[in-house]
Amino acid sequence: MSRYDWVLPELGPVDQPITASLWHVKRGSRLIEGDTVLEILAGSVTVDLPAPVSGVLIEKLVHEDDRITAGQRLAVIEVDADER
Repeated sequence: MSRYDWVLPELGPVDQPITASLWHVKRGSRLIEGDTVLEILAGSVTVDLPAPVSGVLIEKLVHEDDRITAGQRLAVIEVDADER
């Protein structure tokens, strides 16, 4: 097993604050790459962020209503060594 630090990708030119809006999964949930995990809000635009890898969500590093920035760590996902 290894750990994957999930970071907020660059979303292009965003002139509004970005907020973590809604987690669709709980800590300990099994994730499949591509599944919607976190909803973020940039101004009036809602974006669903997919799981970047398959694994288990072991730690959420941001909470709902937190302001976030590109490159910020969002969560830690435990993945099998052969999944990376």
